[in-house]
Amino acid sequence: MAKTKIDIAMDIVKEQIANKSLIAGSRLPSVRQLATQLNFSVSTIVEAYTRLVSAGILESRIGAGYFVVGHVVQAQVFETKIQYQREIDPLWISRQSLDAKSNVFKPGCGWLPNSWMPEQTVRKALKQVAKSETELLIDYAVPNGHLQLRQWIARRKQNYDLNLDLEQILITDSATQSIDLIFRLLLQAGDVILVDDPCYFNFQALIKAHHLKAVAIPFTEHGPDIEHFKQALSLKPKIYLTNSGIHNPTGASLSIQTAFQVAKLAEQANLMIIEDEIFADFEYQHAPRYASLAGFEHVIQIGSFTKTLSAAVRCGYIIANTQKIEALIDLRIATNFSHSNLNAEIVYHALMDSGYLKHIDWLKKQLVKAMNESIYKLALLDIHPWIIPKAGIFLWCRLPKDILASALSKYCLKNDVILAPGNAFSQADGAAHFMRFNVAQCIDKRIFDVLEAGIREIRKHDHIDDD
Repeated sequence: MAKTKIDIAMDIVKEQIANKSLIAGSRLPSVRQLATQLNFSVSTIVEAYTRLVSAGILESRIGAGYFVVGHVVQAQVFETKIQYQREIDPLWISRQSLDAKSNVFKPGCGWLPNSWMPEQTVRKALKQVAKSETELLIDYAVPNGHLQLRQWIARRKQNYDLNLDLEQILITDSATQSIDLIFRLLLQAGDVILVDDPCYFNFQALIKAHHLKAVAIPFTEHGPDIEHFKQALSLKPKIYLTNSGIHNPTGASLSIQTAFQVAKLAEQANLMIIEDEIFADFEYQHAPRYASLAGFEHVIQIGSFTKTLSAAVRCGYIIANTQKIEALIDLRIATNFSHSNLNAEIVYHALMDSGYLKHIDWLKKQLVKAMNESIYKLALLDIHPWIIPKAGIFLWCRLPKDILASALSKYCLKNDVILAPGNAFSQADGAAHFMRFNVAQCIDKRIFDVLEAGIREIRKHDHIDDD
């Protein structure tokens, strides 16, 4: 981005300090003098000096002016040491992806490239929100959260034959925070919870943090395996946590038959279904929702706007019956008091912008193209998807029989490619030979070159060991 006049003025001062034209204790030109020299406004120089004071570079002395600080303490920045042995830790992939430099490829992460996000829509929303009334910019949100955003969510849910009271919707700061709140409300340490196998690795991390007992239900191309689900009910689980719409990591979509059977079993067993529909906007055709089949007595629905709008503007939601929402509000006030009303306002303005719907249409087309290209390029390496997803960003792929996902992940990480090995999503024996790929992050040819080199290197060492 082009530098502002404030940035230019700050850079001039920093350069003079760096080349010793200004030394510790030196008095700077007055704001009027520097403004005249640079042909800038006085307010610009005041802002530049003020920012340099905040940065600890200058100090302001009342009645005397601005002076160079005698000794500036620079915080040391240490490069994070990569722990290659953590490749099957559920949090490892996220930490490496979040910490990765710009030159690192991230086909194992769970989000879209920055260039695929609606940056201009977000910028436009930021400008609109900046003009809002003081109350919105400064004050806490109402207990249920941003009213207009809840109205938008309620209108959207009508597409799933759900007619919601606005009091059934609670705005949160993220889908992860939503799950954490629900766990705090409904569960105690040692309680049994059902999850899909494989499942999103952060589900496992949250389960571990709450000291719960997880029972894995094999996930088929149509949803959870019904027979295993029935058997697991004998353990008296309190919650079934799953993705509705597009499943993570497999990309599979729930069938109406499976959804109906699971909803019926949950009702009979007094089991609460938590359905995370965070990838809903990627769907071409809506997959069944448990909430549509069973209502909100036995279903809680969560989601966020991270995947298609902005990961920086954190905002999510919970939909449940009013009794549970009331209890969740009390819990949220006790633990976090409120949510970011400012973020919710930004999200609302972005969602209402005509450019957002156009972006979603464009995004779906790009994902179809990326999906087909990724399947083709992976097949050349004898890496094949478990199923061909109907939509979304993920491929759950089976590696060649002689290749372990952990070994391939280690090799690729050392060559600036972060992968998502199967053991992060499942403890089943076969998971060691699976990998989750984010097709939107698989555009660059170099990713496949590194994969090919890694497979070749692993086979070479295996051959030497055999000899």
